[in-house]
Amino acid sequence: MGRTSDAKERLMEAMSELIWTGSYGTTSVDHICEKAGVKKGSFYHFFESKTELALTALDHGWTEHRKKLDQTFSPVIQPLERIWRCFREFREEQEAMQEKHGRVLGCPIHSLGAEVSTTDDKLRDKLQEILAQFIRYYESALRDAHFQGVIDAPDAPALARILFAYGEGLLLHARIWNDLSHLNEMEAGARRILGVKDEE
Repeated sequence: MGRTSDAKERLMEAMSELIWTGSYGTTSVDHICEKAGVKKGSFYHFFESKTELALTALDHGWTEHRKKLDQTFSPVIQPLERIWRCFREFREEQEAMQEKHGRVLGCPIHSLGAEVSTTDDKLRDKLQEILAQFIRYYESALRDAHFQGVIDAPDAPALARILFAYGEGLLLHARIWNDLSHLNEMEAGARRILGVKDEE
């Protein structure tokens, strides 16, 4: 089993990767333990169920990802540049995962959410919480851009939801077609949604 002290971390890492690459519903505790190199008894020492492990892994992953988002959406960066940087980071992350796993994986939060939203209330609620927090990064950038007169966005929350749905839709298409070219015009499409001219 290796060192007991890192078993919990390895279980969370295994769960996170399985959320990225496979189906949550068909992933068993045995499968998770095998991937993590942890005995089943140790799994139940740390977690009561697969759902509890998934919730813990999601919390940990989101906490780590927010550190990057806090930099990407820093107020010292011009508002729309924050969004364009986020889009570029989407692409870089997808390229890295494609190289590692051999296919385009899209957004793990939406992939998992589409699978469990009608079957697991606890996971659905956690995913909704994460997505709502993510959208607020867009909202903050759009509100700042509106105040600067760069775009007309009197209802920043609504526009943030639209823009976020657009980006996530492209990620989903890239996963379905296994083709990163679906992300090529992410920024150009967002500029049309926001009514931003190319030079801005």
